[in-house]
Amino acid sequence: MATVPTIRLNNGVEIPQLGFGVYQVEPENTVEAVRTALEVGYRHIDTAEMYGNEKEVGQAIRESGIDPSEVFVTSKLNNGFHRRDDALRAFDQTMNDLGLEQLDLFLIHWPLPTIDVDYVETWKAMEEIYAGGRCRAIGVSNFNPHHLRRLFSETDVRPAVNQIEVHPYLANDEVRAFDADHEIVTEAWSPIAQGKVLDDPAITAIAETLGRTPAQVVLRWHVQRGDVVFPKSVTRKRVEENFALFDFELDEGQMATISGLDRGERTGPDPDTFDYVPS
Repeated sequence: MATVPTIRLNNGVEIPQLGFGVYQVEPENTVEAVRTALEVGYRHIDTAEMYGNEKEVGQAIRESGIDPSEVFVTSKLNNGFHRRDDALRAFDQTMNDLGLEQLDLFLIHWPLPTIDVDYVETWKAMEEIYAGGRCRAIGVSNFNPHHLRRLFSETDVRPAVNQIEVHPYLANDEVRAFDADHEIVTEAWSPIAQGKVLDDPAITAIAETLGRTPAQVVLRWHVQRGDVVFPKSVTRKRVEENFALFDFELDEGQMATISGLDRGERTGPDPDTFDYVPS
């Protein structure tokens, strides 16, 4: 079984660079999907309150027979709970649903800059959660540099992670560079652009040269760029393929070719305008 490298967060916590994502995995399919991922060798699971499958993630970990301390679990605050008291209660519910004594990483899912709750208030609630010791690290998701600068100037704890949309059609290098300059680890969501990049001729040509799948090539590009990545699949073969990233490398030319595909194309919302709050 391959050894997945880890990245040290700014508070010393080690996070596996490759994880398994459960976005859009229906609750009834989550236990089997996560159990399969753990059998394959994944030790990092990325979920969220908004995904509605935290209970099933926790169940899969318990049923795996693996010590929970060996599995790095991330969850994210639902958009409807940005007020301080709501955020604290939501975290308690996450812990109950996951059935864990300690969460490895908890993120603000979106900054929601246009709603009537300031994300600085939300981050201060996250700081309380961190200080309480039931979460090893806290971070953000979908924050742009100007959002982060406000946190730096008005709060005490620097986010450990910024989870943002990154793939060959949206390299997001400005945000990634800002994160790196401020000791924030970048995590890449939608790493294969919901499959849109897998038919790109440049990527398929590299895959053919290396005898790898297009998805493996793209995920390897992420790994070599230094980001944390967590592909999702409910098919065992693809779960295994997505894990097989550490016995080959892309050369400089191949990396440059994939990076050159950037066209600023999002598959998800713009963090500066996204304001969805569940009713």
